[in-house]
Amino acid sequence: MSTVQTITQPTQPDIQYHPDFAKYQYRTRYRKETESLQTTLPAGFPSQLISPLVWEGKDVEKRSDWAYKLNDTQLDEIDVALKSFKALNQPLGYIDQSTFPLPTLHSTLRDLSKELHNGRGFFVLRGLRIDDYSREDNIIIYTGVSSHIGSIRGRQQDTRLENGKSPVISHIKDITSTADRAQIGAPSNTADKQVFHTDAGDIISLLCLSPAAEGGESYLSSSWNVYNILAKERPDLIHTLSQDWPVDGFNNPDKPYTLRPLLYYQPATVSTPERVLIQYARRYFTGFLAQPRSPDIPPITEAQAEALDALHFLAEKHSASLDFKKGDVQYVNNLSIFHARNAFRDEPGKERHLLRLWLRDPENAWETPGPLQHRWDTVYKDVAEDEQVFPLEPALRKNLGS
Repeated sequence: MSTVQTITQPTQPDIQYHPDFAKYQYRTRYRKETESLQTTLPAGFPSQLISPLVWEGKDVEKRSDWAYKLNDTQLDEIDVALKSFKALNQPLGYIDQSTFPLPTLHSTLRDLSKELHNGRGFFVLRGLRIDDYSREDNIIIYTGVSSHIGSIRGRQQDTRLENGKSPVISHIKDITSTADRAQIGAPSNTADKQVFHTDAGDIISLLCLSPAAEGGESYLSSSWNVYNILAKERPDLIHTLSQDWPVDGFNNPDKPYTLRPLLYYQPATVSTPERVLIQYARRYFTGFLAQPRSPDIPPITEAQAEALDALHFLAEKHSASLDFKKGDVQYVNNLSIFHARNAFRDEPGKERHLLRLWLRDPENAWETPGPLQHRWDTVYKDVAEDEQVFPLEPALRKNLGS
């Protein structure tokens, strides 16, 4: 009598890019009923983070102290800096604090960078005179002002273009009417809802050139607040988040996937407070449009699927919606804040169009966790002035590696 042994291969859980609350509730209930879940935190992890970086969205929405309104004198100073840089006749990669001088505004912007790293973790610079300038001049102004917040600009793609150049600015715009939707692998190039996530790097900056005819609201949520809730209510998911995950390389033949945690704990030092960093984008575990989840890499687990949904729905519940207007620049600490946006609808003349920079401020920067160093180097390491390009129009973006 022969014995047949059945080997069950792990399969990808029933989870998609757009979170499903009913599936999330069912998965949570099923796991609580059928598994013995950990009830204590990983060794050394804090039961509660206490910091200005911990905030409730509804409290932020009642305040306005996160918005810094530029006055006419400051806007005139920015205009003088624009003319000063253009007179140099240098490529845009040479924009920095010396070539785009802001003698009186500089100290204010440096204080705002400290707020990014040690205060609430975000602010909005309000009132740039978008309609007074050409597209290129607006890019110069945005880049110049931002150089006083974070002096290092990051690459927006993971590989240099064939001519040795790297785009350091991205256009966040729906291009589905002009590009093949089958080639689009990131929601930033569609009008779809973007779920809560983080980008690459330290500081995310967005300039609003034009809002949508309808929708497209920007949302921020304190990842430190989400950590506190999970630490209290679901310590098992803190374990899950701090263990290795298979991050999709999206058909990268050299590295089909990488293993890294989504959550990192940094104990306090003599000069820095204790910190928790959560870094993830949902599409690396579910796929999106032209970049479906690779079939030949390890699937995520049911616990990881629940953790992904927990991050999203907790971030959503405790988020703040910022009134993002033309001429606003939003600066966000990517290491302590999740961001998302609503779906939107454009009309001729009312098309949502944002510009994005990834910045790093060496003076105030946090320590980069070891497993993220390669990704951070891809963005920030040795970005030479002559390498940098600043596209005037949107284009399909290549995937940034994990």
